[in-house]
Amino acid sequence: MHEASLAGGVLQLVEDTAVREGFTRLLALRLEAGQLAGVDARALRFALEALAPGTLLQGAQIEIEEPAGQAWCLGCSQTVAIQQRGDACPACGGFHLQPTTGTELRVLDMQVADD
Repeated sequence: MHEASLAGGVLQLVEDTAVREGFTRLLALRLEAGQLAGVDARALRFALEALAPGTLLQGAQIEIEEPAGQAWCLGCSQTVAIQQRGDACPACGGFHLQPTTGTELRVLDMQVADD
């Protein structure tokens, strides 16, 4: 389950940011895990919650947005929605697709307190 290592990376990013920016408590964390990012959002949430006790994640509200995947079809020159990598173009049936959105895993924002 690579989501556990991803959660560790998110925690490290939060802790590094806390040191750099001088906050002591994380109130809310908003992430984006696109449908084409290869991340199971439920497993990532579970991993973050498992890491939370005793860290800045403890007590924080965690929100994970899951934007849909889109790709540019080289065959028909259209932007199309796809559910997963390897899908055929719903417009022309071709497989020459370049993902354009839904591939990201990133921290969108954090709400913090500096007590």
